[in-house]
Amino acid sequence: MTTSAPATTASSRRGRIVAILSLLGATLFWAGNYIVGAEVVHDVDPLSLVLLRWSIAVVPLLLLAHATERPDWRAAIRSWPWLVALCATGLAGYNLLLYSALQFIGAFDAGLINAFNPALIVLAAAVLLHQPLTRRSVGGVLVALVGVLVVLTDGAPWLVLTNGFGTGQLLMIGAITAWTAYTILGRLAPPIPPIASTSLQALIAVIGLAPLVLLTGGPSLPSTGTGWWALLFIAVFPSVLSYPLWNRALTALPAGSAGVFLNLITVFTTAFTIAAGHPWTYAELLGGVAVIGGVTLANLRPRRLSTPAEA
Repeated sequence: MTTSAPATTASSRRGRIVAILSLLGATLFWAGNYIVGAEVVHDVDPLSLVLLRWSIAVVPLLLLAHATERPDWRAAIRSWPWLVALCATGLAGYNLLLYSALQFIGAFDAGLINAFNPALIVLAAAVLLHQPLTRRSVGGVLVALVGVLVVLTDGAPWLVLTNGFGTGQLLMIGAITAWTAYTILGRLAPPIPPIASTSLQALIAVIGLAPLVLLTGGPSLPSTGTGWWALLFIAVFPSVLSYPLWNRALTALPAGSAGVFLNLITVFTTAFTIAAGHPWTYAELLGGVAVIGGVTLANLRPRRLSTPAEA
C-alpha cells in the first residue's frame, strides 16, 4: 500500500506529459491546416474539401484504430448519437465553417480569431461541466474578448456597434463556437478509444456529406499537382494525426486546460505567415497578444496549500 501512491503519481505525471506532447503535435498540424487550407479553398469549395479530406483519411484512421486500440467496435457504434454530434460540431461543422471563412479572410486573421477559442471553452466548461470559474478566469476572458475585438476591427472595437463583422469573421466565430461544442461533448461522451472515435466520426462525415456534395453537382477537385499535394497534407497531418492526438489528450486533461493549447495554433500560424512575408498591423499584434494573455490568465490555476489529505 505504501508504494501505490508514488506509482500512481508517476503514472499520472507520465499521462500528463503524453497529453501535452499530443496537444503540441495536434496544434502544429492544425496550424498547417489553416495555411494550406487558405490556398486550397481558392481551387476547391469548402464542402468538397471537407468531404475529400475525410474520404482520404477514413480508411487509414480505421486501420490505425484497429491495429493500435483493438476497440470493441459494436460498443462504439452503439454510441452513435454521440458520434454524430461530435462529427457535426468537429470534423464536419468546424472545418466547413473554417474553410468557408478562409474564402474571405487569410490564415493570419483566422488564426488570431481562433485564439479566443480557449476562453470560450473556459466559459462553456464552467456552465456545462461545472468547472470552477474564478475572478481571474472572468478577467482573463474579458481581456481576451477585448483583444479579439481589436483584431476583428483593426484597432477600433467601438466600430462593432455600427459596422458589425464581415462574412469571414462571422464564419470564423461560428467555427470556434463549433469547436467549443466539440470539446465539451468530447468530455461528456462515453469512453471510446480516441482513434476509434475519430475514425467513426470521419466515416459519419463521409456518409453524411457525400449526398450533399452530389446534390450540388459533385465535388470540385484540385486543378494542379500542388493542389493534390496540399489536399493530401490536410488529409494526413491535421486529420489522421491531429484529431486522435487531441482526443487522446482529453482523456487526461480537463477541457479548459486542453483549450489553452489552442493558442499555439495562433502562434504557429502567425509565425509561418509572417515568415512567408504576410503583412501585419500593430492592431493585429496587440490584439493577438491581448487574446493570448487573457486566455492564459483565465486558465491559470490558483496555488493551493496542501492539506493532510493531499500531502
